[in-house]
Amino acid sequence: MAGNEELFNAIIKGKRKDVIAIVQAEIDAKANVEEILMESMIPAMREIGDRFTRNEVYVPEMLIAARAMQSGLDLIDPLLADTGHEPLGKVAIGTVKGDLHDIGKNLVAMMVKGAGYEVMDLGVDCDVSKFEEAVDNGAQVIMLSALLTTTMPYMKEIVDHFKGKGSSVKILIGGAPVTQEYADEIGADGYSSDANEAVTSVEQALA
Repeated sequence: MAGNEELFNAIIKGKRKDVIAIVQAEIDAKANVEEILMESMIPAMREIGDRFTRNEVYVPEMLIAARAMQSGLDLIDPLLADTGHEPLGKVAIGTVKGDLHDIGKNLVAMMVKGAGYEVMDLGVDCDVSKFEEAVDNGAQVIMLSALLTTTMPYMKEIVDHFKGKGSSVKILIGGAPVTQEYADEIGADGYSSDANEAVTSVEQALA
């Protein structure tokens, strides 16, 4: 049972204006913003992810729900800092060098953020140095995305770079042509086939 059923349902249905209105009303009423996040907003994103896994909703519905969630996060993020709220972990995500596709990457980023993690979205065409900078800035997990078979080998370069220097950062990979077998082959710490699975992979990586 969500703390605020109305907010929970508005996120699931992707009603961005309703989410903004409900969250703002909660803020105006001096509600606990951490409770709003943990008891209503994150459970809503978990539910939409579960529905996706069960083939009850599809990527467009997930995107709409994630954007609605983000509109609420935009209101409470500045206030969360004042409560001393700590994210569950710090994650960096980017599409690898040579690849400019970002729809899947964006969805994963929104789902992971919706699950309570701090997300650094590095964008597209990311080389090793971009991920290195993210790790220097505290990223505990880096997520690599590729949609082209021609850019997949760069994932191995990134894995080799961090493993070669003995870094403790966890490296997760995904994208349409990517498989669990490829993840095993290049020594990645995890693989996910969709955005909901990506959240689980992050949870496991930081367990």
